[in-house]
Amino acid sequence: MIREPILNAVIMAALLAVPLWALWAGEPFTITLATRAAILALAAVGLNIALGLGGLVSLGHAAFFGIGGYAMGILAHHAQTYTPLMEAPFLIEGTKSMPVIWLTAIVAASLAALLIGALSLRTTGVYFIMITLAFGQMLYYFAISWPTYGGEDGLSIYVRNDFPGLNTLRPFPFFAISYVALAVGLFLSWRIAKSPFGLALSAARQNEARVRTVGMDPYRLRLTAFVISGAITGLAGALFADLNRFVSPTMFSWQMSGEFIVFIILGGTARLFGPVVGACLFVILEHWLGGLSDYWLVFLGAILLLVVLFARGGVIGALAGREATHD
Repeated sequence: MIREPILNAVIMAALLAVPLWALWAGEPFTITLATRAAILALAAVGLNIALGLGGLVSLGHAAFFGIGGYAMGILAHHAQTYTPLMEAPFLIEGTKSMPVIWLTAIVAASLAALLIGALSLRTTGVYFIMITLAFGQMLYYFAISWPTYGGEDGLSIYVRNDFPGLNTLRPFPFFAISYVALAVGLFLSWRIAKSPFGLALSAARQNEARVRTVGMDPYRLRLTAFVISGAITGLAGALFADLNRFVSPTMFSWQMSGEFIVFIILGGTARLFGPVVGACLFVILEHWLGGLSDYWLVFLGAILLLVVLFARGGVIGALAGREATHD
């Protein structure tokens, strides 16, 4: 068996090595695939805080992913059309600055997570799953019926947004941005898991009654985790929309939420790098098997079934052979 910290370092190094090789070999599409994997992994890292640490199975996390995407799309759209978002009572203009867009996406997703979590966390089990799903679908149908920003057809952004000192139109600099964002997300997830808050959140997942007896409120713990989770997923949504230079209502769909959960299960629930492994496997299978058959998801389903039946700790659990950790 491989020690999990060593395995995690190998995974992160491999994710960086692939686009470096592609840059040397002149394969820009491979760099784009690695960027897609890093961004989807970041979204799943956000969900893993709620799911892995808090035990919150959310089928509505695509809501925060979509909010982050539309935050980027709306701001960039107004910047490229030279029209203000708002004129009265305050002039608010669009922007192509990535840091400003990221901040907007994080704040918007956090506020949405606070509202959705405050209502959803009053329920448990299947009711929580269905309420989060309902919120996600509400935003999905709202986006479809929002003709100002493309409605069902989505919204195209013609020029990628700007980051100081980097040419973001080139594949590798944009990968570097996404890679660093993923690394920061993983570090934040690790710190949360090792902090008193993370330990209390994990305890609330295992035995809620005992947490109450020591004076802590499981509801507040879970709501805080849900908001942090939504903020990270919202940032991933902004990066994903920027990668594609396109945003559409499908970012809100329950299928997207399901994909995030699949990433976590494939890699290993509550494993720090589980979402990274799951997202990379998904992108690889989508690229290789998708070119062979339109029914490639059948193969993904078979792999997921094998993982659930024979590798309960996911791919990382099968290789590391230890209880779930955030080392």
